[in-house]
Amino acid sequence: MYTCANCNQLACAAGTRENLPSNCPMRQEQKLWELFNEYQTDDNHRFYVTSSSMEAAGYGQWPRLRETIEFCKAMGYQRVGIAFCKGLRKEARVVAGLLQKHHFQVVSVICKTGGISKEAAGIPEENKLHPHEFEAMCNPIAQAALLNEQQTEFNIAIGLCVGHDSLFYQYSKAPVTTLIAKDRVLAHNPCGAIYCADGYFKNKLG
Repeated sequence: MYTCANCNQLACAAGTRENLPSNCPMRQEQKLWELFNEYQTDDNHRFYVTSSSMEAAGYGQWPRLRETIEFCKAMGYQRVGIAFCKGLRKEARVVAGLLQKHHFQVVSVICKTGGISKEAAGIPEENKLHPHEFEAMCNPIAQAALLNEQQTEFNIAIGLCVGHDSLFYQYSKAPVTTLIAKDRVLAHNPCGAIYCADGYFKNKLG
């Protein structure tokens, strides 16, 4: 079992193979070189080199939104998709406007598309926000399918729920980046709970 999160050696980042932990993935040298070959395929090579170049170009200066826009430009994308949560529709509108300003065609699909009730999806009344009232289910599979239909070249996820985002990534044919990770308590800044895990949020993290 790999435990990189607890490693203090960071031999990988230093490019050394001295003092490797016994369970270090770098001990599987042959496997890692086999996986490295995947970066040499035409699609992966350009995608990876471009994204790494964006890291250097805007390091410490570009917010993630700017980095996303510049990446799409560098890749030559023309049609970009946005899959967004109803609760972040204002943010989605701003992002769509900025992308259009940079001459992208923007296809956006809201999470509630289809207007199908949560009951139809098998969600019990007691697990609804407002029991015995109509609530539309989140529909990430449809979001992905509709963007696929529109032949988007790159998709941006904005505030999809935990798990719903996973289904969207699974069904999207185009590569996906997450611009906003939903956190209803921390103004969509999940790192806030991590920074306060030993303090203010200690009793809120289970």
